Amino acid sequence: MFGKLLKNDRGQAMAEMAIVLPILLLLLMGMVDLGRIFHSYMVITNASREGARKAVLGCTDVIIRERVANTTTQLDNTVLETSISPDTSLRKSGDLVTVQVNYKVTLMAPLINTMLPNPITIQTATTMRME
Repeated sequence: MFGKLLKNDRGQAMAEMAIVLPILLLLLMGMVDLGRIFHSYMVITNASREGARKAVLGCTDVIIRERVANTTTQLDNTVLETSISPDTSLRKSGDLVTVQVNYKVTLMAPLINTMLPNPITIQTATTMRME
């Protein structure tokens, strides 16, 4: 009698897969989102450095913003914000110039985006001394 019950376990693997698969997919999507956030952070960090370098060489704000946009071509430039301080007219040799770049990353994972703010705003700033 117990032999028949033990041999009939064909549906067990399907039930286990139905329980485990959503968790595995959630973990996978979370790792992809984390990778996208880290990649975006690295790109905008480099862009703020490039913009600050242009600023200390005496370039205008338009050229600095253009350099930041050219450095971040693999990101969505519609959600990219660049702020430069101080203004072009107030910069002189020896002053500090700060270029700050903000970027919003939209999460893709279905359950994670309900627990975290969506989109996630990441920002970097680079400060250099005018030459």
